[in-house]
Amino acid sequence: MKLSERKASVLRTKSDEELKGELLALLKEQFNLRFQRANMAEVSVSRTRWVRKKIAVIKTVLHEKKAA
Repeated sequence: MKLSERKASVLRTKSDEELKGELLALLKEQFNLRFQRANMAEVSVSRTRWVRKKIAVIKTVLHEKKAA
């Protein structure tokens, strides 16, 4: 995914169900990356950071929608 797809303005146009599905997929990917790192496999640090930031943005958008 591109940087523009991580922006909150793009994510605000999506429905709650789409955001929750994307969040679930990212949480699974984060778990897999952590598991790989624990098993001494080479894991891209930039990918781990990207996933973590994307999760934070999605959670923020969901929280904003819930509060509004």
